[in-house]
Amino acid sequence: MKGDREATHGRRPDLVIFDCDGVLVDSESIVAGVLAEQLRQLGVEITDAECEREFAGLTQDRATDRVVALLGTSASVGWFNSLTRSVDEALRARVRPVPGVLDVIRLLEFPFCVASNGRAEKVALTLRTSGLAGYFEDRIFTAADVMRGKPAPDVFLLAAERLGADPRRCVVVEDSESGIAAARAAGMRVLGFVPARDRTLDGADALFSSMADLPRMLFLPTN
Repeated sequence: MKGDREATHGRRPDLVIFDCDGVLVDSESIVAGVLAEQLRQLGVEITDAECEREFAGLTQDRATDRVVALLGTSASVGWFNSLTRSVDEALRARVRPVPGVLDVIRLLEFPFCVASNGRAEKVALTLRTSGLAGYFEDRIFTAADVMRGKPAPDVFLLAAERLGADPRRCVVVEDSESGIAAARAAGMRVLGFVPARDRTLDGADALFSSMADLPRMLFLPTN
């Protein structure tokens, strides 16, 4: 597997696969803030930052399981529906592109797409609200399109198949442990985005803390 994953080292990839939350759109702190407040109202002692760490990169089903674990009991369907509405309202009002990512997208000279564990509706909302949707058009894949979300490789392999790319010639840009694991399982090179310099991502082929560094890592011309 290591030899396969090294197929893109030293050369441009055939496909770049971006995660959405935290990589394309600056959404994770917004979602975590809404969720943490809802949990605190139910008696769970959790900060916004703790909530962001707990839920980063999870599918909706795994996030639901984690909520139940924190509560010690199941929450009502109405509570989850209310949470979804509150999250979407907050995102619609506040989500923006990750600083510098639009500059990267405009430099790309080869195919690129989105592959996310997020709800399909939320991914569409955040890309549309942030002004990024037009750059991706129908090249958007979510956990709803496959049997298993990340850390399984399914959504990355689906993206490569649909866009006619050899997984060994794909590069994934991720900011979560589950995404790193999924990319590695797919045999793809993976770049870990860690804007907080005191944070790391185990298993990434390389780490970067600013989108200004990504073009160089993708072997793109820079000024």
